[in-house]
Amino acid sequence: MGLLTEVLLLPAAPVRGTAWVLRQVVAEAERQYHDPSAIQRELAQLVAAFEAGEMDEAEFDRREDELLDRLESRVRPQ
Repeated sequence: MGLLTEVLLLPAAPVRGTAWVLRQVVAEAERQYHDPSAIQRELAQLVAAFEAGEMDEAEFDRREDELLDRLESRVRPQ
């Protein structure tokens, strides 16, 4: 970009900076959401809660399916 373009876009700098920060936050959230080790930890916590009687089998199955879908979506090409 030329100097004139930079000067003209200067008033929009805070908006562009905010948009960049938001993109970075979304990318990190997606990375953590699909992180296999995080999903495995959540599965272990889910099994422990089920074994402790904190949820019924239907709830366990539903949540387990959600976690396995997340894990599978990480492996499967988008």
